[in-house]
Amino acid sequence: MGETCDLCARSPVKTTEHHLIPKQYGGVEGPTAMLCSACHRQIHALFTNEELAAFYHSVERLKDHPDMQKYLRWVKKQDPEKKISTRKSNRRKRK
Repeated sequence: MGETCDLCARSPVKTTEHHLIPKQYGGVEGPTAMLCSACHRQIHALFTNEELAAFYHSVERLKDHPDMQKYLRWVKKQDPEKKISTRKSNRRKRK
């Protein structure tokens, strides 16, 4: 467990593979990123799979979204050992 999250750069954390293009949109063999569970959950709380496939299909584009920037500023200050909970964004709730 000495891995680093590709999104928040916290380390050491346990990471999981995130398909940058969701599998249902043809991303099975596509590019992936290794993310901590907190960042992985946050991405899926903020964006639909359709949005991820259409535009947010790179770590750079994910980092550019204002809500993600706010989250990353906060999460980088958190202890990598800490369990972080995630809530679905209001924008996603309205869809």
